[in-house]
Amino acid sequence: MVATRPTRLRQAIRTALCFSLAPFSLLTSQSVMAEEVVQKDSQAVETIVVTASALKVDTPAQETPKAVSVVTEQDLINRAPQKLDEALRYTSGVVSQPYGADNDTDWIKVRGFDAATYLDGSRLFKDGYYTWLLEPYGLEKVEVLKGPASILYGEAPPGGVVNAVQKKPTDVPQGNVGLQVGNNNLRTLSLDISDYANEDGSVRYRLVGLMKENDGELNGTENSRFYIAPSLAIDVSDRTTLTLLASYLEDKGVPTNPFFPAAGTLIDSDFGTIDPSTNLGEPGYDKYERTQVSIGYQLEHALDDTWTLSQKFNYGYNDLYLRSSYAFWNDDATTDTLYRGIVFRNGETNSFALDNRAVAKWQSSRVENTMLLGVDLQHHRTKGLEENPADSWSFGSINPFNPVYGNYTPIDESSDYAYDREITKQQASLYAQYQLKLDQQWVGLVGGRYDAVKTENESVAAGKHKDRTDGQFSLNAGLMYLSDNGLSPYASYSQSFDVLSTIDNSTGELYKPLEGEQVEVGVKYTPSFINGYVNVAWFDITEKNSLILDPNTNSTTQAGEVNSQGIEVEGIGYLADGLKLTASYTFTDAKTDNTDGNGTKDAPLIPKHLVSAWLDYDASKAGLTGWDFGTGVRYVGESKDDPRWSDRTIPGVTLWDLMASYDITKQWNAQLNVNNVLDKEYVSACNYYCYYGQSRSVVLSANYRW
Repeated sequence: MVATRPTRLRQAIRTALCFSLAPFSLLTSQSVMAEEVVQKDSQAVETIVVTASALKVDTPAQETPKAVSVVTEQDLINRAPQKLDEALRYTSGVVSQPYGADNDTDWIKVRGFDAATYLDGSRLFKDGYYTWLLEPYGLEKVEVLKGPASILYGEAPPGGVVNAVQKKPTDVPQGNVGLQVGNNNLRTLSLDISDYANEDGSVRYRLVGLMKENDGELNGTENSRFYIAPSLAIDVSDRTTLTLLASYLEDKGVPTNPFFPAAGTLIDSDFGTIDPSTNLGEPGYDKYERTQVSIGYQLEHALDDTWTLSQKFNYGYNDLYLRSSYAFWNDDATTDTLYRGIVFRNGETNSFALDNRAVAKWQSSRVENTMLLGVDLQHHRTKGLEENPADSWSFGSINPFNPVYGNYTPIDESSDYAYDREITKQQASLYAQYQLKLDQQWVGLVGGRYDAVKTENESVAAGKHKDRTDGQFSLNAGLMYLSDNGLSPYASYSQSFDVLSTIDNSTGELYKPLEGEQVEVGVKYTPSFINGYVNVAWFDITEKNSLILDPNTNSTTQAGEVNSQGIEVEGIGYLADGLKLTASYTFTDAKTDNTDGNGTKDAPLIPKHLVSAWLDYDASKAGLTGWDFGTGVRYVGESKDDPRWSDRTIPGVTLWDLMASYDITKQWNAQLNVNNVLDKEYVSACNYYCYYGQSRSVVLSANYRW
């Protein structure tokens, strides 16, 4: 690691703290807010009420002409996910972990495309292997805004937004100390305390922390994590609130490299089947270290009865060291020797985001008006060393059916050998949106945003310096009818653009932004005779300027198009007293013309059918005081391999999950979670390589709460 980085980190932290306490404009943006609020009446019957500010304004989700899903804090508690992508297994439109159980990256696809990840509405940038990891224990919910959303967040993929909401100080003091043990040598110690910092409770704090160690899915892989997230909420006045937020995450271990050849996994081999726990890397040489820091604030001020002004700032720092070897792709059934390559990255990312928002609300006798105005500034830089001239392809060889380690050639990590690489993105944006509600039945909105984005890609060692400036205008519009019987049909249109930071070898210049647009038609139903709701949406997303491999030049160029059409059905409701069902169905028909000149084919990694259902049961209703049970079934349908390499079909799979929780006393609770109960061995997806799905996981938790 570079010796000066700790000093740079301290300087960056001091700079961010000084900035957060300096005078600043009271215009801001608000993160996507979509949550399921559970309230209990005098009869202890839970009533599901869904609220949302999915368009950066306080809007009920059932009155928003766009699909929004949420994983609540109770869902996170009940299902005990160890990673962010595990938390979205029961969310419609989401393909979770298509690349298997990777321990250093979250893999999420929404509506057939990548989705951008945010923390409290601030972008967590991703450049290749430089990604962010979020600790689920530190979150109070996870929101998914589906489809293009550049009107709200600027440049991002067309799949949508996955917004993780960090735990913040609560109005009522509370605390929890937890211990987890499980298979794969899982050991976790956690702490979550929220209390008053002064007598009247106008200043409140929360401290969330965790220490965790566990083995990975592959032999010889492991990870050790330390996480801490303090926050402070200050009621400056009756009209002004300030929340200070920070988090620190440190991971150390041996990376899980999930890339397997097709021969021995998806297709037969003369030598049998490759065991899913086989490590085709070099566990004694591979290494993974990550340090993440996030510091920011959220400020909100009610100027008067009409205007609310707010501001959100976040600084993110991510230091990565990755040395990860892998085996080459193979579909030759007669081969038992695979050559290997290695990925090397040693660098850091720095990101600043300042989003300002002004919201005005006023009404007449027939119309409720909401105006949103925003100014958004973002800056991101990735700087580090990588293998020269590319990731090494002469690392050694291995027998995947009987691996023997030690046959490898170490890489030269010196700065004289490795390329230096610096990638910078700067975004300045103006956005506005107007929403009206007419006669309590018609909801309409229209919005526009202009983004100016400058991208630079520089390597002194490689003699390259490319930059590009793009100006992009994004539109958003929607119309919804709120009928008296609970049926609310709607239609919407939205756009997105995604700025690439890589160089087109065919032109020698940076790629143009990818452009996406979506048409969505749906109906949201909140029946009066059932405690719950059902939402149905049909979507059609097209991405232009997509990257395709030109079979004539064997280079990647921008001449492609990806289209994804589908239907989502999602419902939550009580079937009986204490018995709650969460269910979803997704049909996705994703097509690509990146097929090596063979026309339009099914896009890889995306199953046509996804079905899930989860039941929560409060067994005290049946006389089993203190007991809660949960069970879920997930069906992941057939998908296709990358059409450039094969027309193979990856079989579907049905997985079963279980949960049992018991309140020993008012303070003590024990919980058991088992995912993939039957320990099914399956290939989750193929995309040139193939990937095994996660095996059975068993987690036993003990919690003391107050």
